[in-house]
Formats: sequence, structure tokens, C-alpha cells
Amino acid sequence: MPLLKEQIYTIDDIYSLPEGERAELINGQLYYMAPPSTTHQRLLSFLHLEIANYIRAHKGSCEVFPAPFAVFLQPTSPIYEKDYLEPDLSIVCTPDKIDNKGCHGAPDWIIEIVSPGSKRQDYYTKLSLYRAAGVREYWIVDPSKKAIIVYDMEHDEAPVIYTFRDRVKVNIYADLWVDFSELDI
Repeated sequence: MPLLKEQIYTIDDIYSLPEGERAELINGQLYYMAPPSTTHQRLLSFLHLEIANYIRAHKGSCEVFPAPFAVFLQPTSPIYEKDYLEPDLSIVCTPDKIDNKGCHGAPDWIIEIVSPGSKRQDYYTKLSLYRAAGVREYWIVDPSKKAIIVYDMEHDEAPVIYTFRDRVKVNIYADLWVDFSELDI
């Protein structure tokens, strides 16, 4: 009996999804995304506002993009030609990477809010992809554990684990802290 050939998906398959259906493309495989929970959306709104307000107040050049926002880590590299991601928050400090389709190249800072169906991808698969692509900082915010894991990949530091009671230092900025104790979830 012949072996079944593995289906390899492409960006065309992403663009062919029915209206309202979302998926990420990782190494040629589709990973469908469930609608986010209310807690997920509260965290996303809180982080988006904190970061965007800081950037605006400091007249910064970075932009904050909440999902759904397409990230093509390194679309010209054969290693990444089968990847299309929608991080919960993408902070991009190089305007040349942005066009009407999304971000082409690694964002400076990515935040993923863990959902029950995304744990493996957020903790392992995406961490590896983001590190290899040159993302400077990566946060995994896990509401079920009330924990934030911060990867300062620019300085190759060990990850630091915080709780929802902590102020968390943003490594790509000299003076930005996110106070998770302000959350009421």
C-alpha cells in the first residue's frame, strides 16, 4: 500500500478561506483559529492600549497591530515560504516592512495570548520561528496560568516569568513597563 502524500498548503489556501474563518500557515500546514474568549480580548485590549499610548506619548516610530494582522516572517527565504502568522499583537518599528497585506519580515516585538487550542504553537513552534526570524522580543501571555513569559531574544537572555500581579519590563524600550496588576480578570 502506498504512503499517503502529506498535503502542503500555501498562502493561496489562506486567501481562499471562507469569510470570517481564520487560520495560520506554519511549515505548509493550516492551523485553524477558534474565536477568542472574552478574557483573551480583554488582555488584547489592555496590552494594545498600554503599548500604543506609550508610543504616542513618546512620539515613537513603532506601530502596534492587533490580530488579525498578517505577518510574513521572511517571505523571500525558502525556509519561511510556507508560513503566514497572525500574532495577537505585532509591534513593528520599521515602516518599510508594512504594506496593505501586512508585515513582511520579523516584527520587533510579538505578543501571543495563549488559548486552549494554541498552547503548543505559542510555547514551542512560534517561539522557534520568531527566534530564527529575528524577532527582538516575544511575550507569551497565558491567562490560565496568569503568567507572562518574556523572551528577550535581542540580548539572548534566558526567559523571565512574571505573574498577573507584576510590572513587566519591555526590553525593546528603556522606560516602558506594563503593570498587569491593573487588570481585573
